Amino acid sequence: MAKKIKGLAMKRIGEIGWVKKEAPECGPCDALVKPLAMAPCTSDIHTVWEGAIGERTDMILGHEAVGEVVEVGPMVKDFKPGDRVIVPAITPDWMSVEAQAGFGMHSGGMLAGWKFSNFKDGVFGELFHVNEADGNLALLPDSIDVAEATMLCDMVPTGFHAAELADVKLGDTVCCIGIGPVGLMAVAGANLMGASHILAVGSRPNCVEAAKGYGATDTINYKEGDIVDQVMEKTDGKGVDKVCIAGGNVETMDQAIRMLKPGGKVGNVNYLGSGDYVIVPRVEWGCGMSHKFIHCGLMPGGRLRMEKLASLVEVGKLDLKPLVTHTFKGFDKVEEALLLMKEKPVDLIKPVVVV
Repeated sequence: MAKKIKGLAMKRIGEIGWVKKEAPECGPCDALVKPLAMAPCTSDIHTVWEGAIGERTDMILGHEAVGEVVEVGPMVKDFKPGDRVIVPAITPDWMSVEAQAGFGMHSGGMLAGWKFSNFKDGVFGELFHVNEADGNLALLPDSIDVAEATMLCDMVPTGFHAAELADVKLGDTVCCIGIGPVGLMAVAGANLMGASHILAVGSRPNCVEAAKGYGATDTINYKEGDIVDQVMEKTDGKGVDKVCIAGGNVETMDQAIRMLKPGGKVGNVNYLGSGDYVIVPRVEWGCGMSHKFIHCGLMPGGRLRMEKLASLVEVGKLDLKPLVTHTFKGFDKVEEALLLMKEKPVDLIKPVVVV
């Protein structure tokens, strides 16, 4: 096995570049994987150019990849070299007390289930390490295209988690704020969970069309006026039962609370890359007594979740093709794909690099 690997790294806040590093070592319960397809994420942009999680030096980026197992530790039972696998962005330590409490995504500390490109090298390397392989890998079904499968690593589970956090029920009216790839999956998740009316907030035409395809019954353009006013107009002044937040900034919670009915729930999965405080409007929050609930969360990781989400794709209940708008060929194209994600041209939803 090569002693050195190449990877695209965060050199420091505001700077990326290629680095050479020692190849990772495989622990007894772990796996080493080479990427077959990789996808840059808006989170990578927040991390590098906003310094959202602080300074990182020569840390290989990326947390979305499907790959081929190269090596497994002696205690790994269910995976072997040559297996094609889905690697979730969140890889908990399943023996931790946090995982036993039901919050594996925070195993070892808040957000510490998010390891790739947070505090260990990510998947934009020629080889990457996966902890607790039996719990954190899932076999990639042959029927799922590798480029589309990268959406299962983060976009699908994060977007669906917004709908889960909002506790969408049959017949609910739901507003999804932000319809980038995660928001589109929040729309799809709310639809699959039985929402009746789904109001999707976004401005880019291709995202609007994709949202309709995933189940949005109405679309709202934030460039055409206050979104709360538009939601109230479309709901005859009643507001919505649930809100999924997958975009915006520290002021977006204010809008969510204002459009929410008493007893309603907010599910936030938006990565806030800047700002010190989230705004909650006192009066519209019922002076603290409205029963308007705010739920926020990092997506759950793990093998079981990956297998269940992949099964939705296998049986045709979830089509991931609309998410992948730009495909690059070759490992060295990951830098170009990441910069495209930063520039976010109007026709972009998600770029993928196929190795």
